Amino acid sequence: MAPRRLERLNAQLKREIAVLLRTDVRDPRIDAVTVTAVDAARDLTTAKVFVHLWGPDEERAQSMEGLEAAAPFLRGTLGRRLHVRRVPELHFMEDRSEARARRIEEILSEVDIPEPEDEASEDDGGDGPKDDEL
Repeated sequence: MAPRRLERLNAQLKREIAVLLRTDVRDPRIDAVTVTAVDAARDLTTAKVFVHLWGPDEERAQSMEGLEAAAPFLRGTLGRRLHVRRVPELHFMEDRSEARARRIEEILSEVDIPEPEDEASEDDGGDGPKDDEL
């Protein structure tokens, strides 16, 4: 499958899964889930569905269990909605990129980076003519 076609399929899978989670899945464990990306394999056997989960660790773990339980239903519904020969098996993964970015920002804010010195103050050493001498 051409990379461009795979990109379009990933985007379509992302949209459809997000809609299905919001409208058709009735599991209360997956109430606060945001689909951030889908990465289908080139042969369409599997697809990693990256999700952002809200809440404390215990609720996030329950959300992941709910997503794994809903995966067969989602795959079947996607098979009826999409016009593709094979619907990939869905594997949900927590997207931790936001937490990593926040941690990097914290580390960078703790680093004391000295300000660059003003070049005008260095030029007052008397090496060249002053403005009033010109």
